[in-house]
Amino acid sequence: MNNIIDGKLVRDLKIEELKNKVNKLQDKLTLVVISVGDDEASRVYVSQKEKFALKIGYNFKNLHFDEIDESELIKEIEKLNKDSSITGIIVQLPLPEYLDKNKIINSVSPSKDVDGLTNNNFLKLIKKEECIIPCTPKGIISLLDYYKVDLQKRIVIVGRSELVGLPLFHLLLHRNATITLCHSKTNNLKEITKDADILIVAVGKKGLITKDMIKTGVVIIDVGINRADGKIYGDVSEDCFEKASLMTPVPGGVGPMTVISLMENVYLAYEKGLKNESR
Repeated sequence: MNNIIDGKLVRDLKIEELKNKVNKLQDKLTLVVISVGDDEASRVYVSQKEKFALKIGYNFKNLHFDEIDESELIKEIEKLNKDSSITGIIVQLPLPEYLDKNKIINSVSPSKDVDGLTNNNFLKLIKKEECIIPCTPKGIISLLDYYKVDLQKRIVIVGRSELVGLPLFHLLLHRNATITLCHSKTNNLKEITKDADILIVAVGKKGLITKDMIKTGVVIIDVGINRADGKIYGDVSEDCFEKASLMTPVPGGVGPMTVISLMENVYLAYEKGLKNESR
């Protein structure tokens, strides 16, 4: 199929660009991922981040705790905030339920928040100020730009999460898109999705979008990752490829772009740090 949006291809091009930049630096950049508990998917994601960080030329540290008090975890984060050798910090999600996710994420210094999830960075994003952009929305925009998709179209986003839907809404708004944001309480979803020139789905429900819910020629970005029968499926049924002009596969579409966007954010955090030092 020649209508596939190839996230691995774009990721690999961006890796080479980033490696060239990093190789010219005298400083060694360091990414720290904080993880708590024994979530199996988290372990896979942390190892992926380590693999690509090392490939690009960063130092990588995984600060893992089987169990930790909230106040102790925040103290550990504050130490990392003050450590000038640390460029970027991520709190790997999900966290165990006994920990306050928002409180912990917002204890990360906004200048080292390479996931772009602190309230400080989100507010700057809304106001179109310079900030660190969340990795998956950033990766989606990079994909659409690489494939030269005109964003001044009617865009429908299904899913209003803080990780994807909400930041993506504002990023696209800044690019003059006309956007409808749908969610689990939206009535007549099919009527809305059929009107989309670009459809972005980030819900986490296998096959939510079917061929009869889209129009011919639509561009589809499928962010969903659903595990079933030992396989990974998206939120969009595979038969939608027949009608779409462009569509991301799952896996191999948005996922690779999330990882490279994180690596770009580490470099951006370093650059921002240099600017602040020179003031």
